[in-house]
Amino acid sequence: MRQESLFAGNQQANQPLASRVRPKTLSEFAGQQQLLGKGKVLREIIESDQLPSIIFWGPPGVGKTTLAEIIARKTQAKFVTFSAVTSGIKDIRNLMKDAEANRDMGGKTIVFVDEIHRFNKAQQDAFLPFVERGSITLIGATTENPSFEINSALLSRCKVFVLHPLTTDDIIQLIHNALKNPDGFKQTIEIDDEAIHQIAEFANGDARVALNTLEMAVNNSPKAGDKTKVSTDDLHQLMATKSFLYDKNGEEHYNLISALHKSMRNSDADAATYWLSRMLSGGEDPLYIARRLVRFASEDIGLADTNALNVAINVFQACQFIGMPECNVHLTEAVIYLSLAPKSNAVYKATLKAEADVKHSINEPVPLQLRNAPTKLMSELGYGKGYQYAHESKAKLTTMQTMPDSLIGQVYYEPTEQGNESRFKKRLAQIKQWEQMHRE
Repeated sequence: MRQESLFAGNQQANQPLASRVRPKTLSEFAGQQQLLGKGKVLREIIESDQLPSIIFWGPPGVGKTTLAEIIARKTQAKFVTFSAVTSGIKDIRNLMKDAEANRDMGGKTIVFVDEIHRFNKAQQDAFLPFVERGSITLIGATTENPSFEINSALLSRCKVFVLHPLTTDDIIQLIHNALKNPDGFKQTIEIDDEAIHQIAEFANGDARVALNTLEMAVNNSPKAGDKTKVSTDDLHQLMATKSFLYDKNGEEHYNLISALHKSMRNSDADAATYWLSRMLSGGEDPLYIARRLVRFASEDIGLADTNALNVAINVFQACQFIGMPECNVHLTEAVIYLSLAPKSNAVYKATLKAEADVKHSINEPVPLQLRNAPTKLMSELGYGKGYQYAHESKAKLTTMQTMPDSLIGQVYYEPTEQGNESRFKKRLAQIKQWEQMHRE
């Protein structure tokens, strides 16, 4: 736990550029105009120093900690930073004791917790009563979806502000601000607009990546006296590999697999190929993707293309056999095939309807005619009585009841006209017509 630590500046010379040029006021802040533009709610509550407990949610490098520092400079309240990594429940209780004493003296305490999602349930619960009583105003920052990572009771008492990735223009502005900032570089930096634009695009919405790249470029560029010239050639070596926002255990993992699945469902092979490449570039397990393709083949295509499941399983086996990076082309082949295949969710809907009936009609007895009778007793009890062997019929069909009594007439599979499923629809109609005719 650190009190007023956000103002420490004695070691500024040794800090990275991103820390040295961190905005100190809202007027210096780049991006997030949907929250901080003139008349917007977050700007109003910061300027009026009337903060409720809030959560800043957004990807890395979009200004969450910077906003907390701006609030620290603006507020008249006691401002305390708290580590979600190194602090335990005892530390929280000591902090709350101080906050309650401060409130009794008429003061306010704002507690900033970076990476609040790293707190476990017990630690989050320790904050709850003090937030409820108004002993503290909590500011949490997180890269993870608060709906999943923060206790619902605590979350319900906080206002969530969603911070977006910075645009290329936002980052260009931020780089220009850094170059003009007296705490930025001690030498004159010569860098053209094209190079700045390349850095901004490379940063992928992350201000920290942009400033770190700029600092590395300056440190590795030729110097002449008090001038340093950064060229696009120098940048190419630093930007050989672009970083991707992808957390295999977080929300982005689910966002991307959802995008892949829904693009294939919408028969958009190009979009599906893009989302697949995003996942693979982020380090996703190819077998996870292959398993999802196997599921898709039955859930969204089913009998409309009976080869879809074969393709998906073959690709799954190929991924097991050769792994990454070679199996990327096999996954792409499957994604394109599944995207362009005719679609039907009739099999999936049949599954859901049958599952619903199973839940609401548990332990329906198997009709006696469908039971085997391996013992004399079972035969005497009627097991197997009335069984009709379909192969003995010319049509290979019978009128024997195969549904439980309470579900007679229930229909689960309703084929569409898509692709091969039209053949199954025709066959199903023939079977039902034959059964109706012979029952009559």
